[in-house]
Amino acid sequence: MGTALIYDEEMTKYKLLWVDPACKIEVPERLIVSYEALKNSGLADRCVSVPVRKATDEDILLVHSEEYLEAVKKTPFMTLEDLQKFTLQYGDVYFHPNIYHCAKLAAGASLQLVDSVMTGKVRNGMALVRPPGHHSMRSAANGFCVFNNVAIAAHYAKQKYGVKRVLIVDWDVHHGQGVQYSFEDDPSVLYFSWHRYEHQKFWPQLRESDYDIVGKEKGEGFNINVPWNKVGMKNSDYLSVFCHMLLPVAYEFNPDLVLVCAGFDSAIGDPEGEMRASPDIFAHLTHLLMNLAGGKLCAVLEGGYNLTSLPQSVCQTVQTLLGDPAPRPANLDGPCVSALESLHCSRSAHRKYWSCLKHAAEPPTSDLSTKRPKLAEEEGKVENGEEKKSAEEEVWPEPPRRVPAPVRTASVLPDGVSCPEGCELFSSSDDPVTASKLRENFPNDDSDALPALSSLIALVEKMDRNEICNGLALVHNVTMAMTCVVQHAATALSNRVLVVCVGDVVVPTHHREDGKTLLVHFSNKEEEQKSKYHIPVCLKKGCRDVSGFMQAVLGLLLPLGYEYDPSLVLLVRAPDGGLCDGAWQQLTGLLQGLAQGHTLVLMQEGENVCVGPTASSLLGEAAPSLGKLPAPLPEDVEALERLRTRLQVDWKLLQTTAPETGRGDEH
Repeated sequence: MGTALIYDEEMTKYKLLWVDPACKIEVPERLIVSYEALKNSGLADRCVSVPVRKATDEDILLVHSEEYLEAVKKTPFMTLEDLQKFTLQYGDVYFHPNIYHCAKLAAGASLQLVDSVMTGKVRNGMALVRPPGHHSMRSAANGFCVFNNVAIAAHYAKQKYGVKRVLIVDWDVHHGQGVQYSFEDDPSVLYFSWHRYEHQKFWPQLRESDYDIVGKEKGEGFNINVPWNKVGMKNSDYLSVFCHMLLPVAYEFNPDLVLVCAGFDSAIGDPEGEMRASPDIFAHLTHLLMNLAGGKLCAVLEGGYNLTSLPQSVCQTVQTLLGDPAPRPANLDGPCVSALESLHCSRSAHRKYWSCLKHAAEPPTSDLSTKRPKLAEEEGKVENGEEKKSAEEEVWPEPPRRVPAPVRTASVLPDGVSCPEGCELFSSSDDPVTASKLRENFPNDDSDALPALSSLIALVEKMDRNEICNGLALVHNVTMAMTCVVQHAATALSNRVLVVCVGDVVVPTHHREDGKTLLVHFSNKEEEQKSKYHIPVCLKKGCRDVSGFMQAVLGLLLPLGYEYDPSLVLLVRAPDGGLCDGAWQQLTGLLQGLAQGHTLVLMQEGENVCVGPTASSLLGEAAPSLGKLPAPLPEDVEALERLRTRLQVDWKLLQTTAPETGRGDEH
């Protein structure tokens, strides 16, 4: 259906008119460079351009008081001196004769985006707006923000479209206290924010930004804060919080709409954030949200003050919304101790509200390092043997160019099975060398199966050359096909294959110890773990319990997959594997964030009804909602926790507590 892009040059037409060190970084160029980058990369032309409209008084009053709105309305007629006086009553913000006009456009653009997505004109989209919004409160401008764009959009979606549940993900580096205050007693809005905090030393320096502020009254448990207590957070830290906190709760919450406070001051080089996450991580964060709410995702620009990493991050986000495969993840060396402590605290604070967190570690009892702020004399000194650099001095490579394959999805199907719309039917003429190898490797098997296996190998080779992005195949024997593909793919020195088996599949008896293959097998059978690279996941009801299965996917499979960083994902479905179509499509969609989208799905002949839903996910359609997930079986959760605890020695992205507090995670 397309991706909306909402932008209007009018929103660049205000700036700081006096000297204010706190506000000097909020400049029109923020918007200009972001839009120019989208134009120059060709991404803007691929989007559906949606015109901006001004928010009405009625729209603005969904969040703000009438007294505040009337006060802001007077600013276009104020003298410079009056504007300065008006500004002084608020915190870290400035006014300009044109800012009221721009603030109405920013809020209206957010509403236009909601309209476009909720009416089905587009699947998702991004609004490039200025001024930002997430700090503004009911009766106060704050933190460069005049009207709370995303909070207004959430109320508007509930009122106009009857949306029952809204997820707001705030990945800006500052806490969006205005959004938190708007919904702190509202269980229909789940607000998630990670933010630089440093024990309340970092702006906005609020006690309400800490991890134990979970909402009020009926909204208790629907406000999630993950405070960063040190700078320098990297890709691993961001992904860990998504996999172990945000995504499990989000799937349990089951939103009808996802709104993103898309602040890119959380990217490397930003003078405000001082974090070290590379711009391409936003491709992955966006991808991980795109199967929620049937794909209804609206991203609205908030912060971002480095004029290099900001446009790079915007482009990564928009390109993912357009459906292009994410790049290979970079620098995933595991979360740092401080990030793990923050994650531990947040999970502990919410364990009584969310069934997916009931087995999270107990609240920490000892002093954590995050509770011991650095002494002033330590600030700015050598860290890990390296002199601390300022954010502006950071150097990072240009994000990798993301080139979509000419063919999105190819299928290898037996005669009589029609090729799904949007897929390309694939077959290859027999290559004598390949045929000879197949006869050598499978001497006792039916020769009728060899042409299909030959086609699979040819398909994998085209995926390796990025001529085809992904594929699906109905095969005579999934075990034989899996063995064939793994043997072939692993012959290339650079190839690493993640094999995900769902259901009662006979897995190959030989397990590679060289790391060329990582096998994760979901079933209801106890199976011995033979090595670091062979991980059986036993669920009591197999894959029939969707809650337990999704908990294993989000908290175990995804962290393993990201840390392993495969060049190919091989997804194998057993006949009658017990997994419902919705969960299967969620799995297929989520795994495409790995290996630049190179996913090959193998299913047994006769599973014809699965072809359509599988192809839909491979083609980039959002998976259907799973509904509000009930609590998973306690024995499954306990088994998963034991497995995760055992595996985290080798796989750092499975950690949810810092090493010195890890014993509290055992059950």
